[in-house]
Amino acid sequence: MVIMTNSAKLNRAMGLHRSSTSNKQKVQPITKAVKNDENSVNLSLASITSNLHDISTPNRPISSDLAYNSWVVEHPSALGSFDQMMKAAKGKRMVVFLDYDGTLSPIVDDPDRAFMSDEMRAAVREVAKYFPTAVISGRSRDKVKGFVQLSNVYYAGSHGMDIMVPPRPLKPCDGKNHTTAMDKNASDVLFQPAKRFLPAIQEIRTLLEEITRKIEGARVEDNRFCLSVHFRKVQDEDYDILEAKVKSVLENYPEFHLTFGKKVLEVRPSIEWNKGHALEYLLDTLGFSNSSDVLPLYIGDDRTDEDAFKVIRSRGLGFPIIVSSTPKDTKACYSLQDPSEVLTFLLRIARWRKASSSSRSLAQIWGPGNSPRSVN
Repeated sequence: MVIMTNSAKLNRAMGLHRSSTSNKQKVQPITKAVKNDENSVNLSLASITSNLHDISTPNRPISSDLAYNSWVVEHPSALGSFDQMMKAAKGKRMVVFLDYDGTLSPIVDDPDRAFMSDEMRAAVREVAKYFPTAVISGRSRDKVKGFVQLSNVYYAGSHGMDIMVPPRPLKPCDGKNHTTAMDKNASDVLFQPAKRFLPAIQEIRTLLEEITRKIEGARVEDNRFCLSVHFRKVQDEDYDILEAKVKSVLENYPEFHLTFGKKVLEVRPSIEWNKGHALEYLLDTLGFSNSSDVLPLYIGDDRTDEDAFKVIRSRGLGFPIIVSSTPKDTKACYSLQDPSEVLTFLLRIARWRKASSSSRSLAQIWGPGNSPRSVN
């Protein structure tokens, strides 16, 4: 069994509280035909890594913040722990889950301009060649897919309330290779547990837009199955007013609740579904739920990612990684400081798997006990 980190660390790590789920509901997936757009990325793994100093021996700057240094002891760098992590992953089937904002792209003032770099896109594409890879975002599924622009990645939008995957695994994964091509003759599965809330969501959106027009810097983003009220550009003295007005709107919609993210208020249906459930659903749909050798790896930076971290911790197998340059309560076991470190980490995963695949191929060619040097 893979141990994510030592038991003392697991006992000391703290998680964030999440909203009450006493009245939350569950529904079943629906099936719908969806087109799969093809997008190409010209950057190669070699061209990216050649522009980095040395991704095998990262040197994270030593912070002068004692609190952060102490926090890193509890949540060590995933780069510094890479060799140990991959040793634990050997022989396992790794499945990669990624948040978008603050993980694959930087946090920006204008959420419509949260673009990921070409280098990051190429790295994610390379990772997805070797591992089943999914992006789970609070954005709408269509929006995050438009940002990522990759066809060999699975997408879950609205904090996992809008998931698109193939109806069944195309091939059983054996841990040696992974095929992500879609079955063109089959309909993709759309799992949308909050679909019945769509009319009410649009009503709330209209009311929120009226409110935000009166508060400078506030704006509403329609993420289809949830609504985001961004206040990054709102003056500090106006924030309390904004929050109070948003809460007043929800007083008339008891089936919805308010959550808090990075400079954003999010209105979500009160159903028992979050990124953790999305992770479990994807593992199940992709054929990994009943396997004891599956190792999920999740990288995220916000409170909503804590539900996914919690699921991985409950499995006792996997790598929950938080992206943060400041100490915070988290269920994650490892950390990365920012998207640039995420990029380096993803490149190392791809390179590690590529090297492992090459080693296996050579072993099959030369046979056990033989090597190129022993052949005349």
